[in-house]
Amino acid sequence: MSVPCVLSSAARNLSLQCPVAGLLCSRLLGSCSGSGRSMSSTRQMDHLERTANNSRQNALYPAQVCGIENESETVKRLRLAVHPDFSFKAGQWVDFFIPGVETVGGFSMCSSPGLLQREGVVELAVKYTKHPPAHWVHTTCTVGSQVAMRVGGDFYFDPSPSDPAVDLLLLAGGVGINPLYSILLHTTDLLHLNQASGGRDYNIGSAHICYSAKNTQELLFKSSIIEACREFPDKFSCDLHVTQQSTDVDPHLQPFLNRGRVTREELRVHVDPQRTLCFLCGPPPMIEALSKTLTDLGLPKDRILFEKWW
Repeated sequence: MSVPCVLSSAARNLSLQCPVAGLLCSRLLGSCSGSGRSMSSTRQMDHLERTANNSRQNALYPAQVCGIENESETVKRLRLAVHPDFSFKAGQWVDFFIPGVETVGGFSMCSSPGLLQREGVVELAVKYTKHPPAHWVHTTCTVGSQVAMRVGGDFYFDPSPSDPAVDLLLLAGGVGINPLYSILLHTTDLLHLNQASGGRDYNIGSAHICYSAKNTQELLFKSSIIEACREFPDKFSCDLHVTQQSTDVDPHLQPFLNRGRVTREELRVHVDPQRTLCFLCGPPPMIEALSKTLTDLGLPKDRILFEKWW
């Protein structure tokens, strides 16, 4: 369901004086003042602690939920109208503040900066867990709910028109697809801009996405990913993987689908040490294994960027 994505006056008044802003400052100062690694291993670090060393914008902005969809059985997709000054780079995340919920969430954006420019909205895809912010999204959040967000993260793709072309390799596991989907959408926008300007804007070399999930139901955004590959067949390609599915696969997915995990042989085809820039996001064991495989294939470590704070 959705409503027109315009901020209400109440949402615009949710400013730096709101209760969550004070919590943000105190939590960040606390997490930066000592070594988070010395705390008890029995308590899982929360989002602010895990990302204490990441870059963050200074501003905390109000936002209002203007659309909610079920992306899968376990993932809800939120559409949020944001303040006119809100900005982000493809691949970044937000500190997510919910009035009345003490714990601060951390969610990667799954929309492009272009959508923000065109419609004034951003999108988040949140998997159900008992963690308070995710639980709130799945059990309490409604169209019209008001929150506050602050952009952070050093994992993004934001080339200038004059930057040299690169070949993107996007490796995702589970909901790790979110920032990579944002990057893929941004790359699509860049291609459209380059076409419209007669080649004066940034021109991507190519983009290949390897995306693994338990089953096709949990392959988020799969139809849009395939659509992008069909729109730009000379630029985009994808390999979708399922690791725990025994049932038949939808025929329109079949040409893109593989059973089992991403393999070394599959990656070898898409690794050029001089041109490939890899963005990797998913469960930490997956990131560690694939990072080692990529370095073994000759990809320099500074060309392997990953996000694994959840």
